[in-house]
Amino acid sequence: MLEAEERQMPRDTAAEPQGKPPRKRHRMLGVVLIAVLIGAVALAVSGIWSRKQSEAKLSQWTKAQAIPTVAVVTPKRGAKDQELILPGDIEAYYEAPIYARVPGYLKMWYQDIGAHVKAGEQLALIDTPDLDQQFEQAKSDLASVQANATLAELTAKRWHSLLASQSVSQQTADEKEGDAVAKRALVAASQANVDRLQAMENFKHITAPFDGVVTARETDIGALINAGSGSGVELFKVADMHQMRVYVRVPQAYASQLTRGMEADLKLAQYPHQMFKATLDTTSNAISKDSRTVLVELMAENSGGKLWPGTFAEVHFKLPPDADVLKIPTSALVFREHGLEVATVGPGNKIALKPVTAGRDLGTEIEILSGLDASDRVVDNPTDSIAAGDVVRVAGAAANEPKTAQVADKKQDSGAGD
Repeated sequence: MLEAEERQMPRDTAAEPQGKPPRKRHRMLGVVLIAVLIGAVALAVSGIWSRKQSEAKLSQWTKAQAIPTVAVVTPKRGAKDQELILPGDIEAYYEAPIYARVPGYLKMWYQDIGAHVKAGEQLALIDTPDLDQQFEQAKSDLASVQANATLAELTAKRWHSLLASQSVSQQTADEKEGDAVAKRALVAASQANVDRLQAMENFKHITAPFDGVVTARETDIGALINAGSGSGVELFKVADMHQMRVYVRVPQAYASQLTRGMEADLKLAQYPHQMFKATLDTTSNAISKDSRTVLVELMAENSGGKLWPGTFAEVHFKLPPDADVLKIPTSALVFREHGLEVATVGPGNKIALKPVTAGRDLGTEIEILSGLDASDRVVDNPTDSIAAGDVVRVAGAAANEPKTAQVADKKQDSGAGD
């Protein structure tokens, strides 16, 4: 055994110088493993950090995309005249339907539609045979009672002269005097009847009540004429058109701005390129309960005769401005359960809902009487879901956003990352 060990010893000692010691090899292997491990850890940390950065950027981009973009407008003051356009009706200065005062048959008419007539000018003649006979009878009755009254007066005078000689009694003389007085009263009554029938005879002549134009003729020769407006139709209609009346119903909201003498323009369909002037003359001084409007009367000169009765007109009023009233688009209004509100963009680009009081509705714009300032940034066309405190982005102002808004966005981003 000793020999075997001795033989083995030289072999091992001879092999040692050819390779490295075992400890050094183990140390090198450990270093390599540590390097690989560090690289793996570094790669993992780098990947995690890169993913976290990507997620943060995606989150920031998502939040940026989630911020709604709104268009804002600035309230305008009522510095210019307001134009109010309302429908109106043009009527003649005077207009009279003419009816027959006596019955009969139309014998002749002398003026047709469109004729310019003077006051008292004859328009038509009515044939009245019944009235003519009554008139003749009344004149005969008057002659009879006049004769009787003359005889009674003569008799009373004779009896009065006989009374001086006591040929007749006082009673009889008084009776004769009373009979003469009664006969004179009958004469007065008969005369009044004759005068009445004479006036009726004059009504056979249909005349114009004033200077004007015949705008209607509703009868013809031979037509049966009934007296009065209740049972008969109008024969003619005459209108005085030297000046025209224009009637407009103005909403209650504008009633306080109506003043006597203010001017308005009239636009007619038959004259599309021409405006006619009118002046406010008076108002009804009362609001209609049915329409909540006030009836306004304007006067328009019509020397050219272009304005006709019954014409529809667009009446353009020039209303005075109100510098204290602000105007915003009607589309900026928000209707909620709390009432009428307006969404404004405040500090940090956050939404603030302000309750407002509306004035006149001007169509595309509306007047705001209270609740807004001239410096407010009002959101136009706000969404139904807009709420107070929402952060928004103002359209067209991304490059010029206030610093307060940018700081607020950064704070929100850092809070989301935490």
